[in-house]
Amino acid sequence: MSSDVIIGYHRKPRCAWAGAGDTAFGRYHDEVWGTRTDDESAMFEALTLGVFEVGLSWSIVFGKRDAFLLAFSGFDVAKVAAMTERDVDRLVQDASIIRNRGKIQATVDNARAMLSASPSLVALAKSYEVTRKRAPRSLADLPKSTPQAEAFAKQLKSQGYRFVGPTSVYAFMQNVGVINDHLHGCFRATDYPTTTQTR
Repeated sequence: MSSDVIIGYHRKPRCAWAGAGDTAFGRYHDEVWGTRTDDESAMFEALTLGVFEVGLSWSIVFGKRDAFLLAFSGFDVAKVAAMTERDVDRLVQDASIIRNRGKIQATVDNARAMLSASPSLVALAKSYEVTRKRAPRSLADLPKSTPQAEAFAKQLKSQGYRFVGPTSVYAFMQNVGVINDHLHGCFRATDYPTTTQTR
């Protein structure tokens, strides 16, 4: 087993970046990250977490996941799209989330783009789906971006999405299972014999 895979608190092998403990970050790895989904709220959540991660660490962002769920109405796209400047002002004062006005406003703008864009985010994600037959062997095998992510990001920007550079879009693709980047040996990897994935 690669040094990039460790045994978690539940005695299952998992990607080392998730840590060994029973944490929000670790549970996200085990239950959500890399699971293929076409659910709009799940996709919007993944997109939003990526927006807030820019310039920060994933552990910080995922540690605030429950607060983001509350702040953005369970990532209901229509409800977030209807948020006003007053709502943005209120969230800038909410110490439970990351209080970055630009990122909060981008989340509202992205919800509006999701409602109006064609093809939809779900359809676009499906068009960029990659089927792996062999899991990556180590973290060194994982790119920060790919030509597909660059093309995907370009399309999203043309539809009015914000904070969607190639790196954050590749992270989105990993998150929603457009590509499964769980490492070889992880119980969530494509080539692990007893993989079970639920979202």
